[in-house]
Amino acid sequence: MIKRTLPLLIGLSVCSLAFAQDTPPATHTATTTTRTTTTVSNWTSRRPEGALSEARIKTAIANAGFKEVKGLKFKDGVWQSKARGGNKQWVDLRVGPVNGKVYVDDAPSKLNQDEVSAKLAAAGYQNVHDVDYKHGLWSAEAKNAHGHDVDLLVDPDDGSVVAKSHD
Repeated sequence: MIKRTLPLLIGLSVCSLAFAQDTPPATHTATTTTRTTTTVSNWTSRRPEGALSEARIKTAIANAGFKEVKGLKFKDGVWQSKARGGNKQWVDLRVGPVNGKVYVDDAPSKLNQDEVSAKLAAAGYQNVHDVDYKHGLWSAEAKNAHGHDVDLLVDPDDGSVVAKSHD
């Protein structure tokens, strides 16, 4: 009888060990973390040193061939307004605060993205990225010579910096 019970006991103990090592099904739920990056611009309503007066900006717009100007305000580093030209169509304008150059919203750029990045690097900016053409100006993010993050608005004709955010 011992010969018959011994294999049965060994079999039961092996089965119980096998069942004991099975892990219970997981009852936790998986969580997903989503990271959102928000870029905060450091543009202020303060005009840069050497900025032209509102009257001189209006003169610059008139000299560029626009007759009527409405909604002129200093915002995001440049003067912005709507103006009507010789074709009687209203267009959105940006005007450089120091150079007084008028940038028409849908005008083509003479420079491409790589040329703008190269001009900014030559001017001493590092890690130039997010270079994008909109509203008649190139915009870019970079680090200045002191390593601070800056937002830049760049002339589409010569690659000069028209405005930069305050760091």
